[in-house]
Amino acid sequence: MKFELPRLPYAKDALEPYMCKETLEYHYEKHHRGYLTKLQGLIEAKPEAAKSLEDIIGSADGAVFNNAAQVWNHTFFWNCMEPTGGGDPSGDLASRLRDTFGSLQRFRETFIATGMGRFGSGYAWLVLDGGVLRCVDTSNADTPLVRKQTPLLTCDVWEHAYYLDHRNDRGKYLEAFLQHLVSWDFVAEQLKRAG
Repeated sequence: MKFELPRLPYAKDALEPYMCKETLEYHYEKHHRGYLTKLQGLIEAKPEAAKSLEDIIGSADGAVFNNAAQVWNHTFFWNCMEPTGGGDPSGDLASRLRDTFGSLQRFRETFIATGMGRFGSGYAWLVLDGGVLRCVDTSNADTPLVRKQTPLLTCDVWEHAYYLDHRNDRGKYLEAFLQHLVSWDFVAEQLKRAG
């Protein structure tokens, strides 16, 4: 299977001022494209070349897993944002978040704490785990897919995701992500698909 770099769902300057065009150019064009290029080279003329990205993630290890998972994680991350995003979710998603965390504010605090608690590089996630909403973090290329958790939302907390915009203030970046960037419609759709 020939993997392609997915198109961003918005222009590279559409998330400003919370994520600048330069951040997206480096992150998308260099990091994401780099993982994809490495993956293609690693699986060329091998059985993995005929598999889906999710199947590769579920069966590979080492460099093949790392690059496949990073391609998947980044693609999911881009879709978790939109230019008019942020604020509070509504509908069933909001109800489920309130039921699980006590309030939307408590969810935000938990999600930010999860991202802040990730030492080094990785991701903060909202997942559906056995029917229960949870905030979890993963290191480096790791992904909830390997734990049979359903990803609903992620925020990339590798420094290259926020350093140009927020320097070393990961907390400010996570707050901006939730207040101004997150696509609650996308998150709600993932929850609906999960059933």
